[in-house]
Amino acid sequence: MMKKTLLTAALGVLGVCAAAQNAEQPIYDRLDSVVVSVSRAGKQTPVTFTNVGKEELGASSAMNSLPMALNLLPSVVTYNEGGTGLGNSAMTIRGSKGSQINVTLNGIALNDAESQEVFWVNIPALSSLISNVQVQRGLGTSANGAGAFGASLNMNTAFVGAEPSARMDFSGGSYNTFITTVSGSTGLSGKGFYGSAAYSSGTTDGYIRNAFVQSRSAFVALGWLRGSNSVRLTYLMGRQRSGITWDGIDLDQYYVDRRYNGAGEYYDELGNTYYYDNQTDNYAQHHLQLNYTHSFGEHLTWANTVNYTRGDGYDEYYKVNRKLANYGLGGAAQVSRSDMIYQKKMDNDLWVLNSSLRYRTSQLDVTGGVNLSHYRGGHWGEVLWAKVLGKDFDYSRADWYRNNAVKLDGSAFLRAEYQPAAWITAYLDVQYRGIRYSLVGPDDDWLEYGAVPEDRMDFHRTWDFFNPRAGVTARFGRNKVYASLALGHREPGRGDIKENIKGEDNPIRPEKMLDAELGWQFESPAFTASANLYLMEYWDMLLETGRLSSSGYAIKENVPRSWRRGIELAAAWEPVRWLRMDGNATLSMNRIADYTSYVTIDDYSGRTHPVSYGETTMLMSPSAIGMARLSLSPWKGIASNSLKTTTLTLDGKYVGKQFIDNTMRDQMAIPAYFVANLTLSHSFDWDGKSVGLSVYVNNLFNHLYYASGWRWEEYNEASGSITAGVGVYPQAPRNFCVKATLSF
Repeated sequence: MMKKTLLTAALGVLGVCAAAQNAEQPIYDRLDSVVVSVSRAGKQTPVTFTNVGKEELGASSAMNSLPMALNLLPSVVTYNEGGTGLGNSAMTIRGSKGSQINVTLNGIALNDAESQEVFWVNIPALSSLISNVQVQRGLGTSANGAGAFGASLNMNTAFVGAEPSARMDFSGGSYNTFITTVSGSTGLSGKGFYGSAAYSSGTTDGYIRNAFVQSRSAFVALGWLRGSNSVRLTYLMGRQRSGITWDGIDLDQYYVDRRYNGAGEYYDELGNTYYYDNQTDNYAQHHLQLNYTHSFGEHLTWANTVNYTRGDGYDEYYKVNRKLANYGLGGAAQVSRSDMIYQKKMDNDLWVLNSSLRYRTSQLDVTGGVNLSHYRGGHWGEVLWAKVLGKDFDYSRADWYRNNAVKLDGSAFLRAEYQPAAWITAYLDVQYRGIRYSLVGPDDDWLEYGAVPEDRMDFHRTWDFFNPRAGVTARFGRNKVYASLALGHREPGRGDIKENIKGEDNPIRPEKMLDAELGWQFESPAFTASANLYLMEYWDMLLETGRLSSSGYAIKENVPRSWRRGIELAAAWEPVRWLRMDGNATLSMNRIADYTSYVTIDDYSGRTHPVSYGETTMLMSPSAIGMARLSLSPWKGIASNSLKTTTLTLDGKYVGKQFIDNTMRDQMAIPAYFVANLTLSHSFDWDGKSVGLSVYVNNLFNHLYYASGWRWEEYNEASGSITAGVGVYPQAPRNFCVKATLSF
């Protein structure tokens, strides 16, 4: 470990900080890109951000989901439940988890309206379908959907080039991983019509047992671009069937068999162990977007997007020795318990309307917009089989649970950047957001908390938020300095609300954050560097407790006062054409002023017992994160116009010690880890076509580690003792992937 840590320091000696990654991507002034720029930061906007282009996304291993492809960015930490890159992946940015990261695609929020999460497994191969992504850290600019509360990802689908093109990617790797992606574009016709399409299919067995993934995704865009008008119709589909992995592995079991997964485990009368093969998560999602953009002359542009998203799916479980009464089957048999198979089902519909107007001159850039959305979500359970009842029993009699939600969300914003002189830019951004949320009906585990079937959730709430932002950017030669101050609010999610309704002691409240950013950037042809100081001050922050719901959601609770304070550093140096070195580091304090843990009492009453810990460190918030990367491209040193390119890249990521919950106890800690990866790629021109070959060695030093986890606790009133357990997510040891690409 010491040698690997020293390697990180040696490669990162250049600087401490980021900026090559902040280099601006090419600016597209075409009308079909205007809608994407609405929530994006520009080069002069006083917001901390990183742009990642299509070339860099395409260079990532095909086994990587989008979060894993962004792992080397400043303040980013990622992990995968199944241990590889495919399947359920998650990321934190500055310690902020998925529900606090706003994600948009073509200006439309991808965050689930209820949980506020983005389930990346439901949108497979996304990194091959998008043109670029901007990662904003902090509150960032006003965005559609639930506001960013730590970071935001702004993505857009690929722009269509002027000429026809096609591309095919074929990848294979460890754990029977195979991925195929094909895409093509018509180019822009003389009359302004264009079209593009892509299809991807991926399968893997995963690293731990039952971590298999079978996924498909499709993308189609049809458009017309002519004069002052642009019309574009976009369809994106994701469909996946994957093994359930969110329970992780018990920490004691981890040291016996780190590939173990207890999902679907059951026993026969003789005590022999079996596994239910269909312990799975199944989901399909369809996004349909229609955009119309019109230019009123040189300075004024109007952009409109109508979006419809349809999602439906289910989780299927084999559960041992369950109470029949909890599933509406109490009077069906003489016995009260049985093994059973059931499904938790859901469907949802989301309608969104975005409209924005942008006025831009050489000194002034003003954008105003509105966003209206209507969400309807249904959740219900179906029992398929119970051992004591047999396969001929009429299970349609079971009245287990069914609840429905309706969420209305409306927001309006006005953002302006004014440049009174060439060296200075002032920024102001104000947003109003109103939400109405209703949640009605019994929940899946409602009866376990002592309720009767007639009890129902009956939650109706309205929130109104005002979110202002202001800042200034100044340029002095090759240096840029910026400062900003922003206030943000965010409503609770579905899981937070329903867990609170079922008996938590403290009423759930919206959270508030004040974000201050102070940054410096330097840019020259061979060297770039940046440093950013951030203060993210929270009131009533909704912070994960370390517990999971029965469906794998991270349960959260309000923390009265907390903060994330840190510095982000990055640098890139290219002393010669064929050599490049990058590094970034984040040093931070992530604290709760006075933490009280509410431990569930083990009598199924829903009551909790408070335990005070004083000032503690927030869960899953390492105080040190670092990355270093070395890239060698020898063909660049031979001839500048060579059609051959060979690149060898070695990178390493260090993540400091983390805690699974907010109590800062050593038994709840995830040890610091360092992971290195090696990539060798070669591309050449063949008969007018471009051919690329890549080999990826992931976890080069074969480090055995786990990157995330959760815990459960129960309090016994009679003894005054707390019983606890820990689940962790082991990551794969050294593994391999190869990729072949043909484009023309």
